Amino acid sequence: MPRPILATIHPAAVQHNLERARRAAPDARLWAVVKANAYGHGIERVWEGLRSADGFALLDLAEAELLRQLGWRGPILLLEGVFEPRDLELCSRLSLWHAVHCDAQIDWLAAHKTQVPHRVFLKMNSGMNRLGFTPDRYRSAWARLNALPQVDEISFMTHFSDADGPRGIAHQVQAFHRATADLPGERCIANSAAILRHGGEGEVRLDWVRAGIVLYGSAPDHPERSAADWDLRPAMTLASRLIGVQRLQPGDSVGYGSRFTAEAPMTIGVVACGYADGYPRHCDTGTPVLVDGVRTRTVGRVSMDMITVDLTPVPQAGLGSEVTLWGRAANGAVLPIDEVAQAAGTVGYELMCALAPRVPVVVES
Repeated sequence: MPRPILATIHPAAVQHNLERARRAAPDARLWAVVKANAYGHGIERVWEGLRSADGFALLDLAEAELLRQLGWRGPILLLEGVFEPRDLELCSRLSLWHAVHCDAQIDWLAAHKTQVPHRVFLKMNSGMNRLGFTPDRYRSAWARLNALPQVDEISFMTHFSDADGPRGIAHQVQAFHRATADLPGERCIANSAAILRHGGEGEVRLDWVRAGIVLYGSAPDHPERSAADWDLRPAMTLASRLIGVQRLQPGDSVGYGSRFTAEAPMTIGVVACGYADGYPRHCDTGTPVLVDGVRTRTVGRVSMDMITVDLTPVPQAGLGSEVTLWGRAANGAVLPIDEVAQAAGTVGYELMCALAPRVPVVVES
């Protein structure tokens, strides 16, 4: 039989999360962000859960082609725009909308030969300091684009640096609205955290919102708020089984480096999952895990193919018992991916995207 590890994708949960984002930002159209192969879930696997989106936003041209092959005929937005002039040919052929964040992209458009003008989103650097025109250069960039016959409608966008934290978004919202005042076109500024925390505010919701991590069941502001607090459901379950059981005596250590030592007699289980499967090596003793749907903890160091777990809370567990690394157990218990990520000193995004190719993936029907 194959090694007992499996990732299950839950399209119904994705659809639920999408509708949750819609409720948080009423009257706005919604971009479903599927960059990084739908945050590691697989675009074709979450497609059925996202078909009610108003558009798809991503980075990679191959992913845009896949969406067209799946049958999507609506808007597709390249969030980072094109990377070289010849990419504009594919934008013309596939009717892709694309961000414009630098002068070079405007130059490429000016030299592009097309019969159908392009729909573009002019990106502002309102404080994130990654991509985009600063507020003092924004209107001149708009004027250049507006003069090009290769450009049809110009929309406006920016990206928040602190929508999930105490600094908040007010300074960026103000900068965006000052720089775009009286310019004609649709606007899009709210990411997942802003949708959930500020989607009821008209000056944030605007015409479009960009739903990313929220679609996949992770709380964008964890640990302040949990996925359950926001009524989000896990889109991915990573599960395995116990392949061994060991009974320890006081003083017995576990795993590489003897990082865990038993203080009393205890039973541990060995799980077929390790960092070669995408489970974070930085998860040390105490990382939450479910065994037969019962919450317990890891003990010792994560190795390439195995982790060890404390079976004290689940004495009936044995060889073959279900182990949920994150997601939903067979009995309905949920272990949020955010809690596992926090134990590893990272965020749920990274765990989703890091699922290893050797892990089999199925789609829940």
